[in-house]
Amino acid sequence: MNLKPLFIITALLLAACTASQDSEDASEEGSPATNFTGAPGEVKLMTVDPGHFHAALVQKFMYDQVDSVVHVYAPEGDDLQLHLQRIEQFNAREENPTHWIEEVYTGSRQTGPDFFEKMLEEKSGNVVVLSGNNAKKTQYIKSSVDAGLNVLADKPMVIRPEEYPMLKAAFESAEENNVLLYDIMTERYEITTMLQKELSQVAEVFGELQKGTPEEPAISKESVHHFFKYVADNPLIRPAWFFDTDQQGEGIVDVSTHLVDLILWECFPEEGIDTTDTEVVNARRWATALTPAQFNKVTGLDTYPEYLQKDIIEDSVLNVYSNGEFVFTTRGVHGKVSVIWNFQAPEGAQDTHFSMMRGTLANLVIRQDEPQQYKPTLYVEPTEEADMENFEATLRTAIEQLNQEYPGLSMQAADEGWEIMIPDEYKVGHEAHFSQVTEKYLQYLVDGKLPAWEVSNMITKYYLTMQAYQMSRAQVQ
Repeated sequence: MNLKPLFIITALLLAACTASQDSEDASEEGSPATNFTGAPGEVKLMTVDPGHFHAALVQKFMYDQVDSVVHVYAPEGDDLQLHLQRIEQFNAREENPTHWIEEVYTGSRQTGPDFFEKMLEEKSGNVVVLSGNNAKKTQYIKSSVDAGLNVLADKPMVIRPEEYPMLKAAFESAEENNVLLYDIMTERYEITTMLQKELSQVAEVFGELQKGTPEEPAISKESVHHFFKYVADNPLIRPAWFFDTDQQGEGIVDVSTHLVDLILWECFPEEGIDTTDTEVVNARRWATALTPAQFNKVTGLDTYPEYLQKDIIEDSVLNVYSNGEFVFTTRGVHGKVSVIWNFQAPEGAQDTHFSMMRGTLANLVIRQDEPQQYKPTLYVEPTEEADMENFEATLRTAIEQLNQEYPGLSMQAADEGWEIMIPDEYKVGHEAHFSQVTEKYLQYLVDGKLPAWEVSNMITKYYLTMQAYQMSRAQVQ
């Protein structure tokens, strides 16, 4: 009897079984949506309901790893059209033009605005980009990661305390499904903030971070924004819902997300802060009043939508609770964040940022006012505990060390210490920071995971903003 054919058949069957088992194992480890190698075009974006201009800024530049075709799922309307116009402007610019192709789904007469459901059904990409109306964002995040999709979300991920448990569940789901959920923290890439963090780690210059008090926190961050401004050299037209805190979120849960993130990132670098490590001490909120003319200038609308009627006071003035501040402690260190929204900046000014880190030997201060020509500027200001006879030489040595990573840094005397002189090449601007965050996220996709401290700090960050929201509303306004 010839056993050779039988041997071949048996071998083939065993190979098939092994291949099937390998396939099952691979399925358990991940899917095309979760396995990345850094190959060109392997990341395929799906942009959902892009109502905020930050969605477009993710695409201000091209990335080798990202496919040029982006699937957009959104309802018909001005938000969608403005988003597509911004992408087209990037494609049409003379210097370093992009070549994005936007494939748009808005629903149909039969199905209605089922854009989100369609995205989950089609899964035409593997990374969901969320930057728009925040009313449903937490639900969008949770449903996306439940479906095995990676998510890159603009802040805030949550705007109401009752939805915070859903966000926590989303992080658990992301871990179970081997996908990455990450928020866009652009301010970590602002050069004065980066150098403030670096110098705070130089004990000979900074000493130790003080604990501070509620009245004089160890670290303070204040951010001033403006409803009317220019983005990509064009007047920014904001959607009317941006002024509805039920859809955008109050200031204390919106921009303050950045500031809380920076405090944790600078004071406790890569440590990972748990919610049990931190507590809100006090919080307050207040409104910015917009006249009908101002509302028209920034939205193009002659009348207020029905959903804003609840916020109208006398003389048709719109009260927007876009301002807030709170103090919190983290492992005994007091931090304070303040967010202020004005209608329009003074001539020549922009959004501004103030930050102070108090060390035992020096304070590290970022100022961005008229004396600084509204450009963020970093100062090192020694305290009474510093050795003034040798401090300048010590600081100069620290700057020379930083030159290894940031060539061209220098220092010059200022009123209360020294100003750190930073070459213009590092001052890339807020819009460029979106690509830097995206590139970091793309690397995390290749790594197959986020650092544990990133996940822990995101959960804690939103815990703090939700606690501050509740405390601010309990105070007498």
